[in-house]
Amino acid sequence: MKLADLFTGEVTEMKIGIIGAGNIGATLARKLAACGHDIKLANSKGPQTIQKLASEIGVQAVTKDDAVSGADAVILSIPFARYPDLRQTLSNASEKTVVIDTSNYYPGRDGAIKEVDDGKPESVWVSEQLGRPVVKAWNALLAATLADKGQPAGSSTRIALPVAGNDASAVAVAQDLVEQTGFTAFAAGSLEDSWRQQPGTPAYCTELTLPELKPALDTADKARAAQNRDALIARFMAPGGQFTHEQIVALNRTMTA
Repeated sequence: MKLADLFTGEVTEMKIGIIGAGNIGATLARKLAACGHDIKLANSKGPQTIQKLASEIGVQAVTKDDAVSGADAVILSIPFARYPDLRQTLSNASEKTVVIDTSNYYPGRDGAIKEVDDGKPESVWVSEQLGRPVVKAWNALLAATLADKGQPAGSSTRIALPVAGNDASAVAVAQDLVEQTGFTAFAAGSLEDSWRQQPGTPAYCTELTLPELKPALDTADKARAAQNRDALIARFMAPGGQFTHEQIVALNRTMTA
């Protein structure tokens, strides 16, 4: 099956900049390029370091500034703590550019961020650092899920992903792109409600279908989410711990239920 066949609707070509060329960013670049979009891919080290990757997946390797220039949408897939570094870059994007945040906060990797630890939703913090609105999407799935588990629209086992944001038109753009990557996009509410799809919640990396996703979002417990997140990381990082993809998903389901 071709990647573009995962989406059966009509695709309007968009100019999309993706900043971050790790597993999520590179896979999104590959999938969205296969759907006919004009993709520019950037990372923190410069286009020469990702030229081979870009050529393999049929996208342009560019600087971060070039990635946002003239873009209809910009997808950010970088470590959470690096978002303040992008404020100047994003200031050069059009006000109409839809900015999509795929990140998640892990204190062990990102360092402690007091505002988020005190309960501020991750993507609200991101929006404040960038100085512009964002939509939260593609954060609630594993890299292998994004790469391998997309299905055609209409499949009864198609995985659903939450999309949160305050601007209805921007959310609609993000939902459309999520659908094109092989997943059912569910409008999950405002950016302030996006904590319901953060690590440690029942909707995070649990590979739920659409009928399962809304109840999972509704039952999320904000007071327990960080504790669940940290307990899962400790379990996955324990000496000798080797988990299959299926075991990771099962543990996420069990420990956040």
